[in-house]
Amino acid sequence: MNGRPVVIPALQQWTGGTGAFRLGSGSRVVSRDAPEPARRFAAELGVPYGDAGGDTGGDTGGDTGGDVVLALAETGRGSESYRLEIAPERVLVEAPGPAGLFYGTRSLLQILGADGRAPVGVAVDWPNYPVRGYLLDVGRRFVTPAMIHRIIGLMGTFKLNELQLHLNDNEIEPPEGDWSRAVSAFRLRSAAFPGLAAAESYTRADWDGFEDAAAAHAVTIVPEIDAPAHARAFIAYEPSIGHDGGDSDHLDLANPAATKLVKEVFEEFVPWFRGPAAHFGADEYYQSKELWRRFFNEMAAHLRSLGKQPRAWGGFTRLSPTGDTAGFDPDVVINSWNNGFYGPEGAEGDAYPLINSNDDLLYIVPEADYYHGQGLDGAWLHEHWEPHVFAGGQSLDPDDPRLLGAMPALWNDLMHATYGEERMYELIEDTVGVLAQKMWSGSTSGLPYAEFRARARAVVAGP
Repeated sequence: MNGRPVVIPALQQWTGGTGAFRLGSGSRVVSRDAPEPARRFAAELGVPYGDAGGDTGGDTGGDTGGDVVLALAETGRGSESYRLEIAPERVLVEAPGPAGLFYGTRSLLQILGADGRAPVGVAVDWPNYPVRGYLLDVGRRFVTPAMIHRIIGLMGTFKLNELQLHLNDNEIEPPEGDWSRAVSAFRLRSAAFPGLAAAESYTRADWDGFEDAAAAHAVTIVPEIDAPAHARAFIAYEPSIGHDGGDSDHLDLANPAATKLVKEVFEEFVPWFRGPAAHFGADEYYQSKELWRRFFNEMAAHLRSLGKQPRAWGGFTRLSPTGDTAGFDPDVVINSWNNGFYGPEGAEGDAYPLINSNDDLLYIVPEADYYHGQGLDGAWLHEHWEPHVFAGGQSLDPDDPRLLGAMPALWNDLMHATYGEERMYELIEDTVGVLAQKMWSGSTSGLPYAEFRARARAVVAGP
């Protein structure tokens, strides 16, 4: 019986048969009900796309090879699951929708490899967690549209499904304490806010390109517009809304115009955003705990009124008036980024949906002497980490219904450092395979880390 094929992330279930399927000169990709994914996959394989018609059985005579069939069908394992049935004369990829079909074809590409052969058997595969993401800070350092497309492609290869783009930020410390000299940027350009966007920013056409690429790779973009801290770009645009007379990167939430501007910015750009969620930041604000709570609640309600599920960074433990979630809007998805601000112990007894973005384990700040300046510790992640594991021993139960998954992050804190976007990509690529493995199917790869890492690099390189 054929053994389980090595795929990253690893297949959840495999039942081996005997023999092999071979992609040959007469092979084609066919589908009755998923023509667009089938056409794209045919182009990747370098074989024709053919209308399924009444025959999806393939042809095993001579050197012709068999067909690859894509079909919509329930698997009983959720919308991102798929079933892969490999027989000598054909391969059938079944899934409830486009995401599952795409993931099934990613696994099939790895199985076929360079020789176009796949062992006979049946795989049923599904993710352990619905959120398998990555955050890219484009607020502090511009990333070209071409690189964002490249990162989306990398994520799709490993079945990561959310790209959070952090769209505005500023220097952490102002030059000689003068915030008017601090570098800041907001990265979306619209005539509705002349002067708000940085010179290097994204147009609507750019954003539509991101959304199109994301859809083709089963990725959802989560836009983040960060306030009321990290808000120097808003204050530079309208100094009257800044705390401390504008000499700050904090909005003056005692001034209603500050929250009003943030709401208007979301109103302008939400029509660009195709995904179900929008992130309003809301971390590290120290002017007033009561004002912070009011802002949090107003923004959550506002985003829901615009048709988006609100997300925010966890800060309740340190920033709320009572040190907990009392009085806060309960319908917000929280990125737990730091145990001192809101980790698993702080969340004990709460019902907020959580995404693990733990800074000690999952943050990269390129070239910094903190937060994994040379990249995440892949060997440690391979041996010890899964999405329920946070720093300091504050782990959740793997089946905790609040835990949606994980969102590692690359932050560009060092705005004046000389590295470029290629370095960012290298740092993400280096451990994306092991992160994806743990988010999708947990510790099931069965490979020592050195071999796992080599195989992940080979997947990126392609056959």
